[in-house]
Amino acid sequence: MSGMSQRLPGPQQILKALTGSLGLYGLRGAEFRPLEDGYSSCPKPQLSCQTSYQGQDTCCFNYPGGQMLQTQFWDADPAIGPDDSWTIHGLWPDHCDGGFDQFCDHKRNYNNISLILVDAGRGDLLDYMKEYFKDYKGDDESLYSHEFSKHGTCISTLDPKCYTDYYPQEEVVDYFNKTVEIFQTLPSYEFLEKAGIVPSYDRTYSLADIEDALKEGHGADVTVRCHYQSLNEIWYHFNVAGRLQTGEFVPTSPDGPKSNCPKTGIHYKPKRSKPPSSTTSSSPSDPTGSPSTGRGHLQVYTLNQKRGCIISKGTWFSSGTCATFRTNKTSDGFTLQSRRGHCAFYKDIFSCNNRVRNPTVFTTIDGKIAYNGNTTFFADKAPKGPTQSKVFASNDQHPIELSIEWQEV
Repeated sequence: MSGMSQRLPGPQQILKALTGSLGLYGLRGAEFRPLEDGYSSCPKPQLSCQTSYQGQDTCCFNYPGGQMLQTQFWDADPAIGPDDSWTIHGLWPDHCDGGFDQFCDHKRNYNNISLILVDAGRGDLLDYMKEYFKDYKGDDESLYSHEFSKHGTCISTLDPKCYTDYYPQEEVVDYFNKTVEIFQTLPSYEFLEKAGIVPSYDRTYSLADIEDALKEGHGADVTVRCHYQSLNEIWYHFNVAGRLQTGEFVPTSPDGPKSNCPKTGIHYKPKRSKPPSSTTSSSPSDPTGSPSTGRGHLQVYTLNQKRGCIISKGTWFSSGTCATFRTNKTSDGFTLQSRRGHCAFYKDIFSCNNRVRNPTVFTTIDGKIAYNGNTTFFADKAPKGPTQSKVFASNDQHPIELSIEWQEV
């Protein structure tokens, strides 16, 4: 990344420099170890997972988390990040046998990562993260905090005791700097594109072809993850010779079988909506993508199977008769109305009643009802018998994913 090395010193570095100029380093006495770019001195680096642990200094040898996973996302619904790039998920220290630790130091659960980076003079790093290290719910800061608290605190060579001249949160900067540095060496979009694997509304791909293209780029096998048969995540595996901050990342095979994708029929969806069809039709064109008739049912699908419908008050129901809804066109989409009244998301819950004064505006994408560009909705559980389920706009701890399609009546 151009400009990463062009940094202005932050307050922490200035304080560190002043402290050193006053000769205060000597206060460390016998505990002082020779500097190596601010880190403790290490002997010849040993490759994690390829060298057995026999009491090595874990400031120089990553243990027990010796297999580093650089993980990337492809989010198409909602679309996150540049159209022609995957985004960063994180950097994870797995055990060599596939297990892992998490949340290893609650005293270092920071919720101000952006401020830490700026204070360290790394506004350039933060600017890059704002474009490529994205949370699909729009809360990037929460993602940064989660990744460091869950994974960064479990990397042994990032322990504050491993720094000879430590300033607070220095390891946070090192974690995100290395995460971005490794991400930049792994242009997944280009790896796949070179093999003819590109986002498409119509084409599907085999798992073997995807894995082969990524292996060619990475130099070792990778882990590919899918979400409802759509390509969603890539895990690149490394062993590290030396500490995380300065060591060599060596590509290695996964520490266990983890792909959940089908062998064939994998979708790689574009990050933007499908352009309108150019085919002619006897009916007037509808630039907003609203249903072509004013009356219809809202059919609910999970795992590509029809699972009931939305009834008149806005809840998901799998037994009985589907409610009939009317659409009302607006300048940028359409609103919905049942016999109970207009429909809207209020406090994240879909409901229809006569108290709604500002109906929610919807569109359709690939035949699915969309809200704020998203065609995925959520529920706490699937309805059964007389039980109904609320439909939520966001997935905040609502485990069931569903889509809603318009059926004309």
